[in-house]
Amino acid sequence: MTIHTIRRIVLGSAVALGLAAGPALAQTQVTILHPLPLNSHYGAGATALKESFERATNNRFRVQIQRNDNEREAIESVQIGTAECVITSTGPVGNFVPAVRNVDVPFLFRDYAHARGVLDSDIGQWLLEQFRPRGLVGVIWLENGFRHLTNSRREVHTPADVRGLKVRTMENQVHMRAFQTLGAQPTPMAFSELVPALQQGTVDGQENPIPVIVANNLNQVQRFLTLTAHVYSPAVLICNPGFIGRLSAADRAAFQEAARAAQRANRDRVTADEQTGVEELRRRGMTVVTQVDTAAFQAALAPAFQVYERELDGNLLRRIREWRP
Repeated sequence: MTIHTIRRIVLGSAVALGLAAGPALAQTQVTILHPLPLNSHYGAGATALKESFERATNNRFRVQIQRNDNEREAIESVQIGTAECVITSTGPVGNFVPAVRNVDVPFLFRDYAHARGVLDSDIGQWLLEQFRPRGLVGVIWLENGFRHLTNSRREVHTPADVRGLKVRTMENQVHMRAFQTLGAQPTPMAFSELVPALQQGTVDGQENPIPVIVANNLNQVQRFLTLTAHVYSPAVLICNPGFIGRLSAADRAAFQEAARAAQRANRDRVTADEQTGVEELRRRGMTVVTQVDTAAFQAALAPAFQVYERELDGNLLRRIREWRP
């Protein structure tokens, strides 16, 4: 066998091995964390993103969806790069990006059309831009929904009925101040600790959107639901800057389109859950209070609103309240 022949065989083997190994070497795993079951509005968004991004990149990227119901811990994982992205409510985000605390103010948004419109406008885009200086990339707004109050002690119709209740809140000073002002005892804790705390009586109640209450079967540990709609809870897709920076221009465009698919799927699921969720919770045995004196709750929160205007961005809050399509 000549040297030329040997060289040709070796070269051919190397090419064959390279072709065989190429796709595996080129494939990149992207981990997306979120705090709820896969069969939820967050799961719907994550699944839509996975399908869209994998399809657009011919599976060069494979998206792995993982549950982590400690949202603050999940955000930290994205910040340090042990996970690429997270879908999270804004509750703990204000601890990382202070400007986001503005969207957690009670009774700030009139309805879903108002909330979605604001977050899809230049206001929402400006807020997303505040993530970069904090070592995070705010990609797109999703949603958790309007939050309602549940508890195991009594029906809640007026602000006076809230007084004395131990209510689990997110680790969010804006939410905690609201419940303190109403005379409740806000108890901040991670979502992962909620069900045991309700079972053991550490707290009497909690507040979450209908989709979260349904998906996590909170009816098993809570008897009363009051449709207070006291605060709209946005969600946001946050990614690690290094991950975004490593994407080519084409892949970045594909990822942004996948994020838009996630937003559509997430909002569609919230809408569907809102339409059927209350009746489902009634069917599961919850007592549901639908007639709530919203004006009385807003009046009772007046001292908190004064603090928000002073300690947050009063001008931004006014822009949000006055926003029209």
